[in-house]
Amino acid sequence: MATAWRYVREAITLLAATANDLQTAMTKIRLLAYAILDGTLIPIDRIADQKPYYSGKHKRHGVNVQVIADPAGRLVWASAALPGTVHDLSAARTHDIVNALAGADVLTFADRGYQGAGGSVRTPFKRHRRRRRLSRQEKAVNRSHARIRALGERAIATLKTWRLLNKLRCCPRRATAIVQAILALHHIENPSTAVEKRSAP
Repeated sequence: MATAWRYVREAITLLAATANDLQTAMTKIRLLAYAILDGTLIPIDRIADQKPYYSGKHKRHGVNVQVIADPAGRLVWASAALPGTVHDLSAARTHDIVNALAGADVLTFADRGYQGAGGSVRTPFKRHRRRRRLSRQEKAVNRSHARIRALGERAIATLKTWRLLNKLRCCPRRATAIVQAILALHHIENPSTAVEKRSAP
């Protein structure tokens, strides 16, 4: 049994190594009419050092994974996993997603969790102390924004069709390799979402 698990771990590691990093994925993303950025929490079992992995938003333990989808909601790229305490905007900045999208001048739709991101990221209008009510036009913009973002949920659903991600029962440090291996398999099964890697001259 130990030998079988070792083979599984090695296979996951090898697959994960073939997944596109953000810089490579940007060669495809920069050609999109627009992109959709979203984050998801992948649940994990409780562990000894559980505090960094507890998400106050989701009220459960997990790891934060950032996802970029194309306008059709197809999964283009998924990030490394961060502890669940990390908010989506902080995660996007940690992975340098905001700067990469801004540098490529790709209009990107994201939810309120990314407000303040700047660059090319667009979030819905939000009520605040000085503006307690949204105008009719702002509400209409928010509805259109929500319809676009809803397609991004398909990319997250693509990841979570893998039952393994319903709840990770391994060490959270293995989450990144597992997510990246799934991303690599997804691109093998769906070549239109993949980015062809150029070999060094």
